[in-house]
Parts: sequence; C-alpha cells; structure tokens
Amino acid sequence: MASNCCCDWSGSLALHEVEEKPENQLKLQYGSLIVEKLGQVVTPTQVQHCPSIEWKGMDRNKLYTVVFTDPDVPSRKDRHLGEWHHYLVVNVKGNDLSTGCVLTAYVGCAPGKGTGLHRYIWLVYEQPGPLTCNERILGTSSAEHRGCFKVCAFRKKYNLKNPIAGACFMAKWDDSVPTLYKQMGVPE
Repeated sequence: MASNCCCDWSGSLALHEVEEKPENQLKLQYGSLIVEKLGQVVTPTQVQHCPSIEWKGMDRNKLYTVVFTDPDVPSRKDRHLGEWHHYLVVNVKGNDLSTGCVLTAYVGCAPGKGTGLHRYIWLVYEQPGPLTCNERILGTSSAEHRGCFKVCAFRKKYNLKNPIAGACFMAKWDDSVPTLYKQMGVPE
C-alpha cells in the first residue's frame, strides 16, 4: 500500500471537494473485494455493505471521523446535488467502524441509470478528542438530507485537520441500484 498518494488525486479524479489530499491510501475491503487503487472501477453490487478499512499509521488508541461521499450527483456533468453522503461516523476507535457514533447510516453506491461513472470518496480524519455533533441522524430508509453535503464544511465545523487517509473508486449504475432506490424512496 502506498504511503503517500497526494499526486494520484488529480487528472481524471480531480477531487476539488477535498481541500487537502490524504496523507495515506485507505484500503477498503468489501468481503472478498479489496479496493486499494485510486480510481478502481467497481459495481454497486460489490459495495452494497459497509467495508472494513485500514491505512498506514492507524492507531487503535486514537479517534477518527470517517466519511463516504459521491460528489457526482446526479452526474459528473451536473453535480448540483453533490456531495451526496453515503456514510458518516465519528468517534471511531482505530479502524473499528462498529465503535463509532453513526451520524449517517451506510448505504452503497447508487449512481443514476445513464449517468456514467461516479467518483466515490472515502476520507478519514484524526480527531483531537471525542466529538459531540449536532448533525441530523440519517438512517437507510430515506434519501432526504443526504444531498448537498460538504465534507470540507463538516471538517471545519468540528476542527478536523487534513485527511490522514483516503480512497476513491468509481462505479456506474447496475441492476442492484433500483432496489436501493426503492428502499430509500427515490423515484427511478
């Protein structure tokens, strides 16, 4: 796993939503699928469930905030609803996501049909201490309040420094997306 991925976050990925590039590459494991290459293409079916995560320098005694967003909503050409947040958890001990306080429950990728490849961004921030957040708690049964999220604004609001780890993969619509849309009350 590369220890420095700053220069890889350019070109076709062009993640302007990330003010500072992550120090380390974040490794995601979705069952048997391992995502550790920036820009790797996956399917929504492969990433339906929350992955395990790891990165170089992770400390099990520290607290972290983990964010998963899609800046390309509804599409790469028209991003007026991005960033759409798929997952937001704070006070994670080390890389054990189950120990954190879930503000936005995990939902997998759901790019619209015919909208092409979307970029999906995972970012990890080291916290200076436990966070007490006043954000709306979002479950998995509605898409309401997930759009127009700004990870940079969240980071600033809670005094989080630059991301210490990050990953970006890409996905486009597959036949699992309508099921997620139905679950969340999104019209097709």
